Amino acid sequence: MSRTGSFPVWAALVGSGLAGVLVALQSRINGGLSQELGNGYVTAAVSFSIGLVIMSLVMLLSRAGRVGFTRLKTELRAGRLPYWTLFGGAGGAFFVLSQGLVAPLTGLALFTVGIVAGQVLGGLVLDRIGLGPGGRIDPTPPRIVGTALAVIAVALSVGTGAGDPKVLWLVVFPVLVGVCVSGQSMVNGLVRAASHSAITSTFINFVVGTTILVLIAFVSVAVSGWPQTWPSAPFYYVGGFVGTIFIAVAAMLVRTAGVLLLSMSNVAGQLIAAVAFEAGVPLAGGLTQGMIAGTAVALLAVAIAALPWRGRASGGTTGR
Repeated sequence: MSRTGSFPVWAALVGSGLAGVLVALQSRINGGLSQELGNGYVTAAVSFSIGLVIMSLVMLLSRAGRVGFTRLKTELRAGRLPYWTLFGGAGGAFFVLSQGLVAPLTGLALFTVGIVAGQVLGGLVLDRIGLGPGGRIDPTPPRIVGTALAVIAVALSVGTGAGDPKVLWLVVFPVLVGVCVSGQSMVNGLVRAASHSAITSTFINFVVGTTILVLIAFVSVAVSGWPQTWPSAPFYYVGGFVGTIFIAVAAMLVRTAGVLLLSMSNVAGQLIAAVAFEAGVPLAGGLTQGMIAGTAVALLAVAIAALPWRGRASGGTTGR
């Protein structure tokens, strides 16, 4: 594979895969906290708020982060960076919210494959449009085949040994959220490129996401009241910290791998971790044969989509 940006593509894919493991871990943590609190809205607000506290401390201690923030303001005022790129945190907010509301009902396996479907489909479209920091990346045959295999992996995971049909339709929500996650990686990559700082882009992400989720949680608490009991185990409160790592890694690597390949490698990490968590500490339903088959097909999809392609260019980047 070739080198584009600061990393060789293979290194970016490995890093993104490891970040995918963290995504599944965060889903397991926040899903468990939601079960304990009985309120997914408060869970999401707590997770993102902890992440914001961490990133605020990092910004205070990091000169590069503060310089990046100043540079970002300059780029925005000069019109070189659109203001809409600051709202990547909305995608992260909806993702964390779905972790608390949907994952406890579907189980981590079905939740993950729903996110997977949205990520790979959203990544293919966003790369083709060319809104990301790496410019337009045309859908080469390996990428198209890889995306198709990823969708097949979702079908295998959901269709084989499927559970309650009333629960399965909820997978539609993680699919939509997965598209938002691909968009989050794209716009955070733009902010990172403008500020020259992954710390700055991650901080902005958490400011926006926390604001959205705190407002939603406030409405929920006003209607249903504050949770009566809070778990004492520290494990339930590290989801926000895990999220800071994943978002920073995605912002750093999206220029190198592109939105689609970043999503595909991230998917592989998510699926492998989801299998492990669902086998050992399931949220609901436990591990199925379909999930194992779907994971294998998804890994094949990532390998195929990552293959270099030297086809004829059609106005954009056709291979990496």
